[in-house]
Amino acid sequence: MVGSFHVSILVHLLFIAITTLVLVWLLHFREGVAFNSSNKAKIFNLHPLLMTIGFVLVSGEAIMIYKSVPGKQQRSLKVVHLLLHLIALATGILGIVTIFKFKKELSLPNMYTLHSWLGISAICSFGFQYILGFFTFLFPGAEMYTRASVLPWHRFIGMVIFLLAVGTAQLGLVEYFGFLGLFRSQEALIVNFTGLLLFLFAVFVALSRVLPTY
Repeated sequence: MVGSFHVSILVHLLFIAITTLVLVWLLHFREGVAFNSSNKAKIFNLHPLLMTIGFVLVSGEAIMIYKSVPGKQQRSLKVVHLLLHLIALATGILGIVTIFKFKKELSLPNMYTLHSWLGISAICSFGFQYILGFFTFLFPGAEMYTRASVLPWHRFIGMVIFLLAVGTAQLGLVEYFGFLGLFRSQEALIVNFTGLLLFLFAVFVALSRVLPTY
């Protein structure tokens, strides 16, 4: 029988594969990344790096942590879940700051695409969900009855935000693909495979949540 632990192994492999593709793409084909540079493309490149690896992939790992680690050490898993989400939130905020910085330095308009609307919605929803989860489940912690009633909604909304983040990342890849005019090339294949693996990553993270743990 296939359980959530087996699926989690595949998710970890997808994490490594996506991270490798993004790094090869941005460091080899796109001149690298930087927060401050005379080459403004490097500043822009920091945005997909942070949002894909930091925000999307790490938040997926955080969602899956209860199913990927054998045992019933709920308190320890709760802390790891919290820390992974904190890393995802921090890198997501830095990714948003980076793209605003890039556009300010080039005097470009902000917030005019669906990608940008969904991105802001995802990061704001993520932040609100994080604060609510922290005070409900960790410190100071609500009553057991309240936590039990909130938990299904916490899981559902968390998955919705995660899928929103994945969809937003896909839109960003499509936009950048068109802007660069990649068509048929090695770089185009890397971008397309990154999007494909992101979709599979989301599918298997969701699957790990519904399969039994064994």
